[in-house]
Amino acid sequence: MTDSGPVRAFWQDLGLPGLFDVHVHFLPPNIQAKVWAQFDQAGPKIGRDWPIRYRGSHEERVEQLRSFGVRRFSALPYAHRPGVATYLNDWAAGFAADVPESLWSATFYPEPEAPSYVAAGIEAGVEVFKVHVQVGEFHLDDPELDKVWGILEDAGTPIVTHAGSGPVGNEFTGPGALARVLERFPRLAVVVAHMGAPEYAEFLDLAERHERVRLDTTMIFTDFFDQEAPYPSELVPRLVDLQPKVLLGSDFPTIPYPYAHQLEGLERLGLGEDWLRAVCWHNGVELFG
Repeated sequence: MTDSGPVRAFWQDLGLPGLFDVHVHFLPPNIQAKVWAQFDQAGPKIGRDWPIRYRGSHEERVEQLRSFGVRRFSALPYAHRPGVATYLNDWAAGFAADVPESLWSATFYPEPEAPSYVAAGIEAGVEVFKVHVQVGEFHLDDPELDKVWGILEDAGTPIVTHAGSGPVGNEFTGPGALARVLERFPRLAVVVAHMGAPEYAEFLDLAERHERVRLDTTMIFTDFFDQEAPYPSELVPRLVDLQPKVLLGSDFPTIPYPYAHQLEGLERLGLGEDWLRAVCWHNGVELFG
């Protein structure tokens, strides 16, 4: 299964050098297997059948992205409990060293060691962090993270943040905690994963109010997400003015449809080729270089 032709035709028709995907996952094999098992079982944090289209080894999946023409992509490990972040970060550092297209990715968790290893990661060259409050079951405004947010605000390092209540919400999800964090750390470079689904309007408001808050398109505007959490049509025009702050994300490999379907969903919005070029390439380059 290559699925490459439609993807390459998409960016070639736009005159782009390729795609910049800010929401791709690579995890240590033992953890990757456990994550996929949750999806296979439609576990409590998944909530629905979710067949994974792009399985295979790390090497096979990297080659798949290269065949698509995805020139830059993240790895986005995310800590699900205390004590695991440094293990994930060490593994992700090795992945970034081996895969030159990959953004050097890392994660953190509300724990006493977090300020130290976050600062060390930034100093070493980490380009993006990922946190997932639905899986990790922590509040973004946990006092244990105060020093971490200060370090990240000063460094300007982006944080891809899954804070929306999709696919299954819990007491830790929703826009409230991120809004409170941004009141105290307004210069944080946050990328809201999945455009904040299903609290689209609230997270869109945060992106409009805060200079360095962005949204990624991950799985939004696809038939799969439209079944349960369609993006409200009345919000789409606001994405025109927000063009510089919208970034392509896919959730590869953990998607149940061809990679090209995400791109087709963006094209169906009818926001124009300049908008697509910005979202699928230029905005990522502007943020990450």
